[in-house]
Amino acid sequence: MVRTQLRDQLDQSLIATNVKPQVMRALPGPCQAGPDPTLPAQIAGSLNATVQIVTAEGKRCWVSGPTTLPVTSADRGVAAGGRPRLHDATADNGAAMRVYTQVAVTGDGQVFAVSIAKPLTDIDKPLSTLAWVLLLVSGIGVLGAGAAGLVVARTGLKPVDELTDAVEHIARTEDLTVRIPDAGDDEIARLSRSFNSMTAALASSRDRQAQLIADAGHELRTPLTSLRTNIELLVRSEQTGRAIPAEDRRELLASVKAQTAELAALIGDLQELSRPDAAAPGPLQVVALHEIVASALARARLRGPELEFGAELEPWYVRGEAAALERAVVNVLDNAVKFSPPGGSVEVALRAGELTVRDHGPGIAPEDLPHVFDRFWRSESARALPGSGLGLSIVARTVQRAGGTAELRAAADGRPGTEAVLRVPGAPTPPPGSPSERVVGDQ
Repeated sequence: MVRTQLRDQLDQSLIATNVKPQVMRALPGPCQAGPDPTLPAQIAGSLNATVQIVTAEGKRCWVSGPTTLPVTSADRGVAAGGRPRLHDATADNGAAMRVYTQVAVTGDGQVFAVSIAKPLTDIDKPLSTLAWVLLLVSGIGVLGAGAAGLVVARTGLKPVDELTDAVEHIARTEDLTVRIPDAGDDEIARLSRSFNSMTAALASSRDRQAQLIADAGHELRTPLTSLRTNIELLVRSEQTGRAIPAEDRRELLASVKAQTAELAALIGDLQELSRPDAAAPGPLQVVALHEIVASALARARLRGPELEFGAELEPWYVRGEAAALERAVVNVLDNAVKFSPPGGSVEVALRAGELTVRDHGPGIAPEDLPHVFDRFWRSESARALPGSGLGLSIVARTVQRAGGTAELRAAADGRPGTEAVLRVPGAPTPPPGSPSERVVGDQ
């Protein structure tokens, strides 16, 4: 761009230079074939240019200047009355020149071509200077940009280094309490917040796992201790030959059987709770919830023959695990049987996907309601009763896996008792193409 601008300025300067009157005054006679010392040198010297006259026959007269210019056919054409022209030429001394040739007519009618030339060094020198300046500025710019980029990169990657150090620290020490500063709204801050959330979730999961192991050990200790005591009594009786009375022996054997069944149930509950949510025992399928509830009711009647069960079951089809859903409903009904007074009643209703099980027992204290679905949690009044405190945890887990919710609340009519409400999404009719029969697994 600079070169083009300078050339345009040089061309305009050559075109605007009017030396024809001076040349004509300096040529009173015919143009000589060689240099004419009588011509005034100040004509070209004052212009910092070379001025040369060319005749139509191709002769040149050096008027003034540091050198002479080659004569071309174009110059002769201008001398013959042609149009002015601009062109580049190499002077006889080897200098690159910019030449403007125009026609001139003397007073006696002679026609000449006047060439005015200026060296292209007027352009090349500023361009060379500009090139060095640009090179220097570019070098400074590259160095400055590199230094700024290094500072920006170190500043921007500092959170990544902190994240890397935190990951290495966790891998080395298994310390999940490490947190990374996450101030800001950029991608690094989002990554830091995600990492902090991940470590918090892992820490919570590990704490829950440790708590589950501790609670399971505590719950297993009591039946194992009782079972061991009963077995030791039986073994000692055999070793010493002192027979235990038949009635006491039957009670000991019954206690051993009950404790063994309690241990088996507890281990089954622990296996169910330890199973990841994604590890389903079987494929999800469309099942009839009303049939599952009816099957669970039949089992509950066997466990509470002295109770009266009322059932109102509307058709409802859900997508889930039939065996797991039946186990959840059985757990809810077992709670109702366990806390119902002798001769009491249990009302079961399934309407629009909402299963309600209402008993007439002592109810649950309001301060205990937030904890009823916690693992191994048991109220003060329930600790003397059989059970491990895992039944309602399994209920909540199973219903949530089916996309529903579980709730335990005081009876809505204000009378003593508790209502267990399970809400499972579904439809009153099975979807087209789905099997209408359910599959219920063994408990």
